[in-house]
Amino acid sequence: MLKIVNRILLGLAGLLLVVLGGSVLAVGLGVNPPLWWIHDGRHDVLLSDADRERWRTDGWWWPAVIAALTVAVLLALWWLTAVLRRRRLAEVLVDTGDGEGALLRGRALEGVLAAEASALAGVRGARASLVGRRGAPEARVRLLLEPHADPAETLNRLTTESVAHARDSAGLTTLPTETHLRAAKHAPERVN
Repeated sequence: MLKIVNRILLGLAGLLLVVLGGSVLAVGLGVNPPLWWIHDGRHDVLLSDADRERWRTDGWWWPAVIAALTVAVLLALWWLTAVLRRRRLAEVLVDTGDGEGALLRGRALEGVLAAEASALAGVRGARASLVGRRGAPEARVRLLLEPHADPAETLNRLTTESVAHARDSAGLTTLPTETHLRAAKHAPERVN
């Protein structure tokens, strides 16, 4: 969902900047603007002294401007932190029994989990990713099933074999897993 919102906001911001910048450039190069446009001609300024000072005496003006700018800054900061936040788990904390612990690379565990899931009967391809905290990771597995595979049997084998093996090898008590199953398309069968 965040990718979609990010792309829409970036697209709208880019479109707005291109339209406004292009229109100011076009008017500056001599194109006649429509009557309703904020910029009248080549030597016109975007904000005149009268426009800038129009609302200065009203008591609501400055609080409204400050509130709008605060909301804009908070939305921009939220957007920036959402974009910069890491989605995947970089490492998993493995309890070694001596009180120290060891760190297992998240990509290594993802690779093993995906490889074991791909080897299951009826699975054409698999992708795995780890999210959450390094002491309590969660797995997300995407399986591309063969056209005639049994989803219930494949899900059961994934849980009892691949996920259980990954959980046990990392020394975790639990490994919550979210699985997305998708059927592969196949070519139509021809009958002679």
